[in-house]
Amino acid sequence: MAPTPERRGAAAPPAGGAEPSGPPVPPVAHLRVQRVRPAYRQVADELRSQIMQGILEPGARLPAEAELTRMFGVSRSTVREALRALASQHLIETRRGVQGGSFVSAPDPTKLVEDVGSALGVLVATPQLRIGDLLEARLLLEPAAARLAAQRADVETIEALRAAAHAPRDPRDPSGFVPHLDFHTTILMATGNLMFTMMGQPVGDVLRTKLDRAAVAREQWDEVDACHADIAEHIARGEAEHAEEAMRNHLLDLRELYEHPGTWRGRPRP
Repeated sequence: MAPTPERRGAAAPPAGGAEPSGPPVPPVAHLRVQRVRPAYRQVADELRSQIMQGILEPGARLPAEAELTRMFGVSRSTVREALRALASQHLIETRRGVQGGSFVSAPDPTKLVEDVGSALGVLVATPQLRIGDLLEARLLLEPAAARLAAQRADVETIEALRAAAHAPRDPRDPSGFVPHLDFHTTILMATGNLMFTMMGQPVGDVLRTKLDRAAVAREQWDEVDACHADIAEHIARGEAEHAEEAMRNHLLDLRELYEHPGTWRGRPRP
């Protein structure tokens, strides 16, 4: 009698000829499942690609919604959703009127920084991101920025740093908090590396709203001013190591103000 052929997908019997106990194990398909992206994302991705490649240049007017609907073979609502996605990334702007429509915009780093700052501001209000996380990231970023600024700053940049370090205080804000943050932003910009500004400024913008300024004594703000002046001079003299160390010590002191308002250790300045 011919042997009964094995069923496809059935598990092979174990050695020794014994039949396995229990129901047969179904075969496992080792396939990579790819999720299909929503249609509006596919439309947005294609238009974004054309913008980033320069096929659609800044100021160019996109085809009308009806034409985009025909070109992509999608509904009008899908096209509108794609255009909203591009507008949220500041890649296009919509103008109304007879000469209106959707026009390509040049990417603006300032708007991107604002978007990142807004997102951080939301996250820091949740358990997922703490003020301590922002302070830690700042401690890694800004000392390196001070070192690069000392290595790269030209005469005009040095003048801007000194002006920021000695900026007069607004009578409406005796702490001088806004000029203090402006000084840090100026150092980020002095690196000549846009990524430093794009990473560091949103962190500063969130921290701007999280410090209890009223709990910080005027004498402590005076010490902050002195630290800024020292850092600016280290950068002006091209003293990269001293600039980095001074910024690190300064940020460690500032962290005390955020975590324990009213305290200031005042580490020795190099």
